[in-house]
Amino acid sequence: MKKLARLAFIAQQFGYEYADVRQGGGSQGNGFVLLIVPDPSPQARARAAQNWAQYPNASDGVTLPPLVLDEVELLRARIAFDLTAGFTDKQRMVIGGVGFSALAVSLGFTLGADTTAVVIAGIVWAALMALLPIGLVVDRRYRAKYVARLQAAGFTPVTDQGGRLRYVPPGRQLPGYGNPFAGGA
Repeated sequence: MKKLARLAFIAQQFGYEYADVRQGGGSQGNGFVLLIVPDPSPQARARAAQNWAQYPNASDGVTLPPLVLDEVELLRARIAFDLTAGFTDKQRMVIGGVGFSALAVSLGFTLGADTTAVVIAGIVWAALMALLPIGLVVDRRYRAKYVARLQAAGFTPVTDQGGRLRYVPPGRQLPGYGNPFAGGA
């Protein structure tokens, strides 16, 4: 997530803004996809013009504006929250239950068809299912940490069109909503 936050920060320096992040990118589908969109605000256009003038060779990936660590950390908190807010706790329980059950069944088939294999697979399944609530508690703590950081920075909670809770910078709306040609934020 540090790399994604840095990438989003650099994009913001050149007239774009972080919109969302999803799992499922990469050649094997286990990476992340970062969505950045043009920022139509006058501040973003002015910042982009200044940075393009100051860093005309930015496309080489070397001569870039310096990172502002506080802003990068806020972007990291937003990205992390967006990833953890993708599913409800109930959905996570179902996904975990199905995944752990499939894992236990495949372990049972791998070990063989005797009674010992069934017992071992059952024990592994029970242990994994016992860990599921612990994982939910840990996830809630991480989400609470990100929410506290974002709210302390003045970010406001909004619900997107899909019903997912998101946090946006003060005085802004979700990127990509509204009229992008209106000239205001």
